[in-house]
Amino acid sequence: MFKRLLLGCLCLVLSSLHMANAALDLVITDGINAARPIAIVPFKWEGKPKLPQDVSAVVASDLMRSGKFSPVPTSKMPQTPYNDDDINFEAWTKLGVDSLLTGTISQDAKGDYVIKYKLIDVVRGQLTNGQSKGLSSDGQLIMSKDHILFSKIATVPGQRMREYAHRISDLVYEKLTGEKGAFLTRIAYVVVNDKEAYPYQLRVADYDGYNERLVLRSKQPLMSPSWSPDGKELAYVSFQNGRAEIYMMNIYTGKREKLTSYPRHNGAPEFSPDGKKLALVLSKTGSLQLYILDLQTRKLTQITHDRANNTEPFWLPDGKSLIFTSDRGGKPQIYQVNLNDGSTKRLTWQGNQNLGGQITPDGRYLVMVNQSNSGFNLAKQDLETGAVQILTKTLLDESPSIAPNGAMVIYSSIYNGTNVLSMVSIDGRFKARLPATNGRVRAPAWSPFL
Repeated sequence: MFKRLLLGCLCLVLSSLHMANAALDLVITDGINAARPIAIVPFKWEGKPKLPQDVSAVVASDLMRSGKFSPVPTSKMPQTPYNDDDINFEAWTKLGVDSLLTGTISQDAKGDYVIKYKLIDVVRGQLTNGQSKGLSSDGQLIMSKDHILFSKIATVPGQRMREYAHRISDLVYEKLTGEKGAFLTRIAYVVVNDKEAYPYQLRVADYDGYNERLVLRSKQPLMSPSWSPDGKELAYVSFQNGRAEIYMMNIYTGKREKLTSYPRHNGAPEFSPDGKKLALVLSKTGSLQLYILDLQTRKLTQITHDRANNTEPFWLPDGKSLIFTSDRGGKPQIYQVNLNDGSTKRLTWQGNQNLGGQITPDGRYLVMVNQSNSGFNLAKQDLETGAVQILTKTLLDESPSIAPNGAMVIYSSIYNGTNVLSMVSIDGRFKARLPATNGRVRAPAWSPFL
């Protein structure tokens, strides 16, 4: 069973990016109570006209979506301090809060917005009463404030305030977890609306569904969007010439290029980590086989040579191996092939079927669609121990795509009888749903860091 092969596509490239009719809307479904409490104090606006963007609200939403933080509702905050000297550390620690973000926003003479913000270690602040002693570079005793984890200032145009709010979220996330944040990323996905003249649409949005853009539309199905490592291009499949062909398109200029047009099936494109090659699936010899296309020389190298159907290639982080789905053992399972010597090993053994595999950026986990008696759900397998954890309980889960920091997975599932996008944290504790308002959503692809 190879889900990516169920749809063909005929794409019409638009000369410029257009706003799509709908945006995604986050619905938290599970896990927020297990997250770490954090205070995101509403930033103080020192001006008269209404702000174009509520920066602190965006930051709070980002951190909540990560699955690792639970922002304290404004109504339950004991205070709204904007100076670290005014923080009642004891009041915050009683709420279980160990970190607090606060800031102010003003407008300069040019009309841009000046954002000043600080991240405070509440626990250390309480222990030191907001101050501690230290030595200066010349050996003099000074009073320091090492409970201030960072203090920053930025000047931002109004149209980029939401983008900068994601930047603040990244800084907070990295400081508190030691991992890089993935809030300044995008997702690509296919929306199907049978009422539209062009019912199949490929859209790109910020990771949270805002700033959605329509980049392709078609009267025939679209499938398999894949990001280049620089985040500028998408590879996809088109049937515009009567058979499946693989194209690559610059999402900013609309320029596209045909990459493969072999007999029968051309599908499942996947960029290599360095962006110089593309793994893909061709059936020009009969069964589905894996190939690698050098994007500079256009040299095509066949990777698998058996009679089985091999599809859904995905690169390991070092670029030296591919994982893929194959029915060589009967039902679909996930295998790994070494690109140097062609040696192949089976990775998955639990469940009736395993397919659609991706590897986390650290190379530690395999995320896949696992089919068991309960249906098709996302699962995570530890590649060292082989331990498998079922991550989701939704219906007909498919097309997992991992965030570039490895913390979250976006995927397609069924809700109220239609395809929607859902998210799950890599530990399975936090879950959210991102339903579209005007169509069925599927085939998500999470961008690299931008």
